[in-house]
Amino acid sequence: MAISQDIYGGNDYLPHRYHSWMTEPGRVVIIARRGRNLVALESGLVVDGGETVIVEGLRVCPKERGCGLAGVIQRFVDGYIKKVYPNVKTKHLTRGDDPGPEKLHKFTLLARRAVLSLRGDSEGFDSFVSSLKEKLVVSDESNSSRSLVPVKDLDALKAFLFDSDLSSRLQLPGGAIIQDWQPLKLMESNLDILARRNLTWIVDGSGGKPLFMSFHTSPDPIPYNGGSLRFNIDLYGTETSLAKKSLTTHLNSVKSEIQGLVLVYIYMHQTLSKDLKRFCEGHDTVKQFQNFWEQLFLEKELY
Repeated sequence: MAISQDIYGGNDYLPHRYHSWMTEPGRVVIIARRGRNLVALESGLVVDGGETVIVEGLRVCPKERGCGLAGVIQRFVDGYIKKVYPNVKTKHLTRGDDPGPEKLHKFTLLARRAVLSLRGDSEGFDSFVSSLKEKLVVSDESNSSRSLVPVKDLDALKAFLFDSDLSSRLQLPGGAIIQDWQPLKLMESNLDILARRNLTWIVDGSGGKPLFMSFHTSPDPIPYNGGSLRFNIDLYGTETSLAKKSLTTHLNSVKSEIQGLVLVYIYMHQTLSKDLKRFCEGHDTVKQFQNFWEQLFLEKELY
């Protein structure tokens, strides 16, 4: 796992997920060696009924960075995927930085999402959640006529996700759900992938045409600061009051699982970013971790 040194400033998910990747259906993991030493890694997950590969986990060991090795393993993985999964036509990836027009011209930019990150510890997390609840009461948004409900039944989730105009109503990025950096089209074959993620789903349950959907992952260990927790919250929709209620509900549901230091990453439509940033400000121990940044959803034809 030394290959993850300095990756994402200690936020690297790979040490925690590497072993589960070895057995995940539709997953390919390629490693490169120079002599006896592992020097690079990249993975691909085949989704969308076998027509798309999501590439992720590109790593190059510190001593080999800047020597072109990333391009070598990327080209190899593309060719290998086409050989093993000949029906794959499209390559999807997400990244948290804007590489500029020179590199982006090789891809189609499908969507951008805003990312808000928070940093806090278990001692202050409970009071932070309580302060958000109080803000909802003061603004009267907690008493909004639109209620949020958990979705635990797969059939209920299926009925919700396959609503014909859900994508436009919630302004889904690129018409997809991006679950933990993995873009998935709204199709039945992807439900098995979502089911494996052990997500906690919340939807706007106030009518036949919901205006909001969200989910979070369980807190996972990361190397940051000698050992911390990280979890992601994905918000879909543009209603500010529902976004605040959803965020508060997700944070409240995991507060008992928080031990030590925790980093929270919240992904959302760009129009929500300023309001949610203000909503989370003003607490002594849970504060914004990084400046606002964006998640880019990219696509490329795989020949």
